[in-house]
Amino acid sequence: MPKTSPGPDGRHRCPWCLTVPEFLPYHDEEWGYPVDDDIRLFEKLCLEGFQAGLSWRTILAKRDNFRRAFLGFDFHKLARYGARDVQRLLRDEGIVRHRGKIEAVINNAQRALEMAEQEGSLAAWFWGHEPDPKQAGRPPKAASASGKALAAAVSKSLKKRGWQFVGPTTVYSFMQAMGLINDHAENCVVRAKVARARRSFRSPAKRLRSPAPAAGVQK
Repeated sequence: MPKTSPGPDGRHRCPWCLTVPEFLPYHDEEWGYPVDDDIRLFEKLCLEGFQAGLSWRTILAKRDNFRRAFLGFDFHKLARYGARDVQRLLRDEGIVRHRGKIEAVINNAQRALEMAEQEGSLAAWFWGHEPDPKQAGRPPKAASASGKALAAAVSKSLKKRGWQFVGPTTVYSFMQAMGLINDHAENCVVRAKVARARRSFRSPAKRLRSPAPAAGVQK
C-alpha cells in the first residue's frame, strides 16, 4: 500500500481516510491535532476502548449516540453511574452494548477524577508523556517503534492506577488521535498542518510546572 493516496481534491492523504466518506473529515479536521481538554481526552480514550475488536467506522457512526448515553463523557458526572445505569445502557441500541466496555467507562470516570486531583488534570498527565521533539525527525519505522514502546508504558501505568480497557493497542490509537504523536504519513497534506498546530501548542504538563508570576509582575 502506498504511503499516501490522492483524495477527492487531488491532494495526497493517509490511505485509510479514503476508504469510506466519513473518515475524510475526521482525518482532516481531528485526527492528530493536539487536544488539552480533559473531557475530550476522556472521550477519545473511551471511544478507542469501545473500538477494540470492532471497526472505527462503527464507533464514528455511533459517536453522537455515545455522547448522549455517557453525558458528553463528562467524567465528573459519569463517576456517579451505577448498576442501574449499566442495565439501561445495555438496552441502548444506539451504542455498542458490551457490558465490560460500559462498566469500564464508569470505572475509568472514577479513575479520571482521581488522576485530575492527583496530577492537576488528565491533560497534564497524558502530555507529561510527550515524546522528545527530536524524535519527530526519526525515520518512520523507528518513530513507530518508539511510539509503540511509549504506548506500552502508558498502558501499564494506567492499569496500575486501575483503568480498564486501556491495552497498548488502544493507548497507541489514543495517542495518535489526541496528537501526542503525529502519525500522518510523511507526504500526507494534513501532516504539516498537525505539525504547525503542535508548534503553537503549549503542553499542559509544562504549563502546570511553570511558576506563577511574582506579585506585581504583569504577564
